[in-house]
Amino acid sequence: MSTFLLEIGLEEMPAHLVSSSEAQLIARVQTFLADHRLSVGEIKPYSTPRRLAVKLIHVASQSESLSEEKRGPSIDRAKDDNGDWTKAAQGFARGQGGTPEDFEERDGYIWLTKQTAGEDAAVILKKIGDEVVSQMKFSTYMKWADNNFLYVRPIRWLVALLDSEVIDFNILDVSTGRITRGHRFLSNENVELANADVYEKTLQTASVMVNADERKAQIRQQLETIASEHDWVLQLDTSAAQELLEEVNNIVEWPTAFSGSFDDKYLQIPDAVLITSMREHQRFFFVTDHKGKLLPHFLSVRNGNDQHLDNVIAGNEKVLVARLEDAEFFYHEDQNKTIADYMGKVKKLVFHEKIGTVYEHMQRVSQLSEYLAEHLAFTSEQKLDLARAADIYKFDLMTGMVGEFDELQGVMGEHYAKLFGEKDDVAKAMSEHYMPTSANGEVAQSDIGAVLAIADKLDSIVTFFSAGLIPSGSNDPYGLRRAATGIVRTLQDKKWHVTLTPLLENFVSHTSDVTNQADLSAIHMFILDRVRKIAIDSGIRQDLVAAGTHTTTSDVVAVADRIQVLSQHAEDDNFRDVIEALTRVSRLAVKQVTNDAVDETLFENTAEKTLYEATQNIDVSALVLQGAEAIYEVLAKLQKPIANYFDVTMVNTEQVVVKNNRYAQLNMINRVINELGDLSLIVIK
Repeated sequence: MSTFLLEIGLEEMPAHLVSSSEAQLIARVQTFLADHRLSVGEIKPYSTPRRLAVKLIHVASQSESLSEEKRGPSIDRAKDDNGDWTKAAQGFARGQGGTPEDFEERDGYIWLTKQTAGEDAAVILKKIGDEVVSQMKFSTYMKWADNNFLYVRPIRWLVALLDSEVIDFNILDVSTGRITRGHRFLSNENVELANADVYEKTLQTASVMVNADERKAQIRQQLETIASEHDWVLQLDTSAAQELLEEVNNIVEWPTAFSGSFDDKYLQIPDAVLITSMREHQRFFFVTDHKGKLLPHFLSVRNGNDQHLDNVIAGNEKVLVARLEDAEFFYHEDQNKTIADYMGKVKKLVFHEKIGTVYEHMQRVSQLSEYLAEHLAFTSEQKLDLARAADIYKFDLMTGMVGEFDELQGVMGEHYAKLFGEKDDVAKAMSEHYMPTSANGEVAQSDIGAVLAIADKLDSIVTFFSAGLIPSGSNDPYGLRRAATGIVRTLQDKKWHVTLTPLLENFVSHTSDVTNQADLSAIHMFILDRVRKIAIDSGIRQDLVAAGTHTTTSDVVAVADRIQVLSQHAEDDNFRDVIEALTRVSRLAVKQVTNDAVDETLFENTAEKTLYEATQNIDVSALVLQGAEAIYEVLAKLQKPIANYFDVTMVNTEQVVVKNNRYAQLNMINRVINELGDLSLIVIK
């Protein structure tokens, strides 16, 4: 058993690509090993801003041999009239590396067992350059020198060692060797590796912590130690802190944490501004006291050791103070104007050149909000507050603070709205209309904020679709998929049953030409696709999701509800029997669709009557209001009556009147089944 090391040395990668690139490298190596039948005991990944690496531990000396049975031509094609092998048979033998003497006649065909011998590990691993390293895909690429080869960053060195033996291959003009590189400032440039096993230890002596998980743990420990020494509270387990910790980890190779301070006077600025200045712009961690009050201190991490750390701290403090000076200026300057002043500027702000201004967007959102408020039976006070919020909710885009710190749009809107005397519910909607800001982010909690968030996103989708700016493939420059996800998640969180298509039909019919080219059926499918993705991402089986989303309704809460109900019942002992019975009804019903009433006098057996009695009091409209669980419970009770019905009843009887009556009965049941989707898409195990 041997150890193999692969290291790709690069110019510094963007921090946000390091972890995903490490994961991709592991996945590609796993596929490579499987394709070549080369077994290993363990795969260890490594990454820093300047390298992606993988160590394969306990590598087999050669790949596993392979024995495969291959079927050839039929015997009548493989032999001529004299019983000799035809050219087709001989060609088959040559193609499989065998001879006709190896043939076996079975099941009317000739068969040949193809033996593939194992290959030495060193020979296989030479292919890893072409099949793994060169095949890596990235969201950002660079081209260097006169090469057409694209990569995340220029490749500067390659290491490929099987124990102490260099595995030769090259990418462009970079050949593999045993020379890696240590820390850019704390070590000699070239560091020789005696063998693959000493990779981590050797780089440690060259001031590189190459194991990303260990490096992150070290950063965390250093930060927590400093905070503890000063009795500061450091929140490292929030999603924002975790993202920052990941980013910091991916920009350093030898971490050293430190603390800095700023003047108390800046604490008069809203916490959100201070935290944004520290976290987003400087990659600093903020600290609070034990009551949650922000303190005039910060924590950060340098890519280096503790030498001359005072200079590093002073430099970071100076840069932060410069940003805080700007923030302080804008904060006071912004309060010298009114919301009306800012809205005057919003009227000139372009939303998109093909769509119009932000103000026109706000007017359409106001109209959509009004429709939604009416549908959701808002109180008069709620409607007034919503109308006011819709009239001003983008005003902060024209403030100096948001101009300087665009991450604070909405946040500053809420803060300034309160300062300008707006009601708390109105002000809250200023920030909530952006929510959720990520696929799994928090959704708007207030009803007014939720409606404004839905309306804002709906108008964006409709107008961009109308302008022909529709996402394709992975390309979504205007974030419309994120907007659709936000709509779905907000409606689900609020449990608001809103049938979107008629709402949008009414909206489009009363708005300008920037919406009337929108294909509402395409928008329906676009939003429904988000329901599908959310369900699959939550772990629900794809066939159940497909069944639940096969529908014409645009009530996404109802669709999500039926998917959830199908998933919950999929493990029931009788689920298979229920679905088989219901799909049998559906398959027949669609052959002759009818809304005719069922005539009891035409029943010819007890099973028909029993099934009718079990279904005649079903109120589909009432069931829909109760939800998918109620629908499923009613349909599950029909399993036995349906099974008995088909045991003794021939639907397609020669008596036309009787046949039509039976189809009427099946269609009556199928109208209920359709409220759960297309159950024929469910894979019965």
